[in-house]
Amino acid sequence: MTSRVEGQAGAQAPERVAAGSVIETDIAARLDRLPFGRFHTLVIVALGITWILDGLEVTLAGALVGALRKEPMAFTEFDVGLAASSYLIGAVTGALGFGWLTDRIGRKKLFFITLALYLVATAATGLSWDIYSFCLFRFLTGAGIGGEYTAINSTIQELIPARVRGWTDLVINGSFWIGAALGSFLSIALLRPEVIDPAWGWRVAFFVGGGIGLVILLLRTWIPESPRWLVTHGYAAEADRVVTGIEKRFTDEGITLPPPDPNRRLKLKVRSHTPLSEVANAMFVSNRRQTFVGLALMIAQAFFYNALFFTYALVLERFYNVPGGDVGWYLLPFALGSFLGPLLLGRLFDTVGRRPMIAATYGISAVLLAVVGYLFHLGILGPVGQTAAWMVVFFFASAAASSAYLTVAETFPLEIRALAIAAFYAIGTGIGGVSGPLLFGTLVETGSRDWVLVGYLIGAALMAVAAVVGGLYATAAEGKSLEDVSKPLASA
Repeated sequence: MTSRVEGQAGAQAPERVAAGSVIETDIAARLDRLPFGRFHTLVIVALGITWILDGLEVTLAGALVGALRKEPMAFTEFDVGLAASSYLIGAVTGALGFGWLTDRIGRKKLFFITLALYLVATAATGLSWDIYSFCLFRFLTGAGIGGEYTAINSTIQELIPARVRGWTDLVINGSFWIGAALGSFLSIALLRPEVIDPAWGWRVAFFVGGGIGLVILLLRTWIPESPRWLVTHGYAAEADRVVTGIEKRFTDEGITLPPPDPNRRLKLKVRSHTPLSEVANAMFVSNRRQTFVGLALMIAQAFFYNALFFTYALVLERFYNVPGGDVGWYLLPFALGSFLGPLLLGRLFDTVGRRPMIAATYGISAVLLAVVGYLFHLGILGPVGQTAAWMVVFFFASAAASSAYLTVAETFPLEIRALAIAAFYAIGTGIGGVSGPLLFGTLVETGSRDWVLVGYLIGAALMAVAAVVGGLYATAAEGKSLEDVSKPLASA
């Protein structure tokens, strides 16, 4: 083993050492020196699929608007905005509650609990009988997804080597749009009267989402607990076993691993939990600049994304007379551009750097949103042209939004990482995400292009402010170990 407990020389360390003991470990160095391999790919697939689920949920809710506005549900535009906001409020609640638990009892337990909540709640959505039951089940579905964000983001950050952490994180967050594409296909198929009775098509779509969640639950059984979390909480022997097992996957493939850097051994004081007072001090005193940056990035992208995407089906129907059953066709290219952005631009966050790329992606998104919004206002673009324009805008905006999650996940200490992700997600979504769909739903309902343009300009202004803040104050974390970016609170 390469972790040892001070004061227990000559004796085998217990499964969990007592709080207050000091552990010397090279767990972080061993993980960061690994080449990117099949193990990391499997982690990305099994855990990153959370964003595919979120994309599926958001797209289904948006694409099924036409069916939900018909009998027996008969939703109004306000009801549509209310349902979208219910999902986001649930996500905020779940992120905060499950984020606190993720730091306290571990990453692995939570990404099973949160996924189980998601699959039950999304299937129950298909059984809704009125706006109130629909909003309740959307709230619970959002709670599961919000909890997933915290557990999964922290786990992936702690398992992926530092030199590819930026690209990996952006691609994983961008995979939201694979789910969006899947949701579009489902909506296209299940809203066709010749395929299934429209009164049942939207219900079946949500049942399918629950079924996919069940399959993912089985895929996750082999994912280990984060070794970084284990060693901080006193499970030094278990952390060593996990890392040794990961290393064996590489050596069994004939890969010779370099020795870990001896200068990167860490001394950590074991703790059972982190008091909330210490969490507050870490976020608002010692790391207040990172907090300011995280808030700016998260609020801007949450408003931008949720306002535009949740209400795009309404725009297509209200201003372009696109039938509800055809909305999915317009969401597909939208989703394609949004996935290609993080995929193709992600590596630049590890090479060019975090700060210049955050400024560039947010800034370009702001300019393009204002331009496309003005073209919409003039009525120059038809539904195909409008969708093509959004495809370009979201190529950059998707990379920008993904970089917000990367920033808040890597710039805070391990002991509060999940709760920090939850807090920023909650605040960003609460301010930008919940208000955005309600505001845009109201603006679209007026039938006035002038008022919808105002909403677009608000989103552009928020993105422009975030570009300046990120460009000036974001942390240059590219290629650095998490422990170098933000020193653990437990450092001895």
